[in-house]
Amino acid sequence: MRRPAFTLDVSISAAPGEVLAVLGPNGAGKSTLLGVLSGLLRPDEGLVRVGEHVVTDTAAGVHVPPHRRGVGLLAQQALLFPHLTARDNIAFGPRAAGVGRREARARAEELLTGVDAAALGDRRPAQMSGGQQQRVALARALAPEPALLLLDEPLAALDVDATPAMRALLRRVVRDGKQTAVLVTHSALDALVLADRVVVLTGGRVVEDGGTRDVLARPRSAFTARIAGLDLVPGVCDVGGLRTPDGLLVSGLTDGVDVGDTAVAVFPPSAVAVYATRPDGSPRNVLPVRLAAIEPRGDVVRLRAAAPPGGPAWVDGLAADVTPAAVADLGVEPGAELWFVVKATEVAIHGQ
Repeated sequence: MRRPAFTLDVSISAAPGEVLAVLGPNGAGKSTLLGVLSGLLRPDEGLVRVGEHVVTDTAAGVHVPPHRRGVGLLAQQALLFPHLTARDNIAFGPRAAGVGRREARARAEELLTGVDAAALGDRRPAQMSGGQQQRVALARALAPEPALLLLDEPLAALDVDATPAMRALLRRVVRDGKQTAVLVTHSALDALVLADRVVVLTGGRVVEDGGTRDVLARPRSAFTARIAGLDLVPGVCDVGGLRTPDGLLVSGLTDGVDVGDTAVAVFPPSAVAVYATRPDGSPRNVLPVRLAAIEPRGDVVRLRAAAPPGGPAWVDGLAADVTPAAVADLGVEPGAELWFVVKATEVAIHGQ
């Protein structure tokens, strides 16, 4: 799939009953991927198979329209028909597929109960909260019994109170129910709770693919490290650690990577100590940074780094979580030059 200055070149699969999370920064190709899978976009070249059925094959001139693909979609917005009740919204899909009125209504009642919305059957969308509408939208997406369910950031538009309940519902209905699904999200928590496997896109290509916990615990890209709440430094594996592009050795514990291999060093922001002047002694990694931002985060304060003048560019985006008292002791503001210090035992070095 190509658009001006962008090409989506991916090969992915989801096994029957598997939930595959697709992560990536804005512009990585996530929405384009969903458009191709749903049939709303025609790729320039490609093959899409849903179950045993080929729904897109550019070489053979096959393009099954969206409503005949056996694909359901739950988007950020519920997009319910405003003139229909919750029950009729859910029954719409089966009715459009030729199912009789009584059977479609029974399917709607079953799904209303399944998504904990049995009391909402006679309400129209304007009479429901955002969380209630999203429950009904999930039931509507499942009503035609799709072979593939597409989840396009389904929790992004919900308020903070409705999100945990909807996330738990999705886990029960989708993951535990063995519904094959592709989930697009920016949330590491959503991926951990809902997905069996994660694919990370960058620039229209797959840069990471693996079990959800493995990918988030051992990120190999800056984006994945950021959403997993980890710091990441790129480089090449060297004796005793990782050699950065500018030649600095970041000491750490290597894990299945050989000297000379492209690698990343990963560590949590909570492992970073911050100093106003360069500390001496002890086998620690000492990284010069410029303070870019101060971000309160509950009981800690996150200090976000940028590259100092003439310093290494790869420190840009690194974070340190420190106490409010430590920030007060430092007495600094954005723009100040600092030192981030990390013990070698806190740094894990993985192949990339």
